[in-house]
Amino acid sequence: MSDLSTRERVHPGSAPGEDFHLEIVGDGDFQTADMKLSIGPAHPATHGVFRIVLEMDGERVTGARPVIGYMHRGFEKLAEHRDYRQIKALVNRHDWLSGFSNELGVALAVERMMEMEVPDRAQWIRMLLAEWNRILNHLMFIGSYAIELGAITPMFYAFREREDIQHLLESATGGRLHFTYNQVGGLKIDLPKGFLRQSTELSALIRKRVPDYHDLVLGNDIFQARTVGVGPLPPEVALSLGVTGPTLHATGVPEDSRVTEPYLKYGEIDVDVPVGENGDSFDRFYCLLARISASLDIIDQIHDHLPAGPVNTKLPKMVKAPEGATYLRTENPLGQLGYWLESDGGRTPWRLKMRTPSFSNVQAIPYLLEGVLVPDAIAVLGSVFFVVGDIDR
Repeated sequence: MSDLSTRERVHPGSAPGEDFHLEIVGDGDFQTADMKLSIGPAHPATHGVFRIVLEMDGERVTGARPVIGYMHRGFEKLAEHRDYRQIKALVNRHDWLSGFSNELGVALAVERMMEMEVPDRAQWIRMLLAEWNRILNHLMFIGSYAIELGAITPMFYAFREREDIQHLLESATGGRLHFTYNQVGGLKIDLPKGFLRQSTELSALIRKRVPDYHDLVLGNDIFQARTVGVGPLPPEVALSLGVTGPTLHATGVPEDSRVTEPYLKYGEIDVDVPVGENGDSFDRFYCLLARISASLDIIDQIHDHLPAGPVNTKLPKMVKAPEGATYLRTENPLGQLGYWLESDGGRTPWRLKMRTPSFSNVQAIPYLLEGVLVPDAIAVLGSVFFVVGDIDR
């Protein structure tokens, strides 16, 4: 129902070339029919297959329903038929932008089940590469979100930094997306000669380049007009929906498992958790960008603390976790990733269940989209950072 007090009816002329004219019909409201608009499903080569059905009243969204499951691969069931050391090859892929962090969680869960002591050097190196992987992830979303709002230049800048980081990680792991560098008991191999020097130089270089994103994006008047006050998420709603990561931090809640439940050596260093104030699209992007500088701070601290020594523990020929169960959570780039691991004493997990950050974060989409206009819906969707494989698993 429109709030216009009059309707204008357009009549074409009776002869070709005759002008159109307007006729005012009464002073009552005119009726509009509700409609449904399907965004997606997109081709899997884009970013994964995701669909959202919008209920529309004119150009205003009155309801939203995410539709998931198009690319479900049954990872959790497959893991029940893999040796504990083989699972890492699967977990690289559900969030293909966070491969190292995914496999780290599995290694930590198995090690906890086996009450295994991991060498200190391996723990510090794990932290170092996890933070580089975090920056690698955030750069992709910083560039892609700008594209969704009509700006392509930030993506070129983001890939400039991404290439440098991927070269660094490739020199240690041999991979660019699927690293498989963690193993039960430590790491596959020690860092190559010169890695720390390259890591230190790259940290200083990226720190100099971070202001470019503030100038290009955060300080851009058009970006601010499209994001400030758009799609606000109250902290109590975010917590009730299980939202984590930058989407939660934007609401002002500094929940980060590196701080609240430290693992590896995070309890021995300073970890800054950037937060927003309004929980809107601008704050979500701001937190994502601020986390790059926070990770660089952690990386610099690791450079100063990295000890010498072995990077793995000698394993038996057949790795078996004792009967029992454990739950372990880590702070992945997009939020908290939890692994429930249950063993019956055999070579493979009896049950492995993942609590992925993207799956929980998209639960906020119906709340965020209600009442916004279609152009704002694009800005809101892009600011809820998720990977579709991390939803469908």
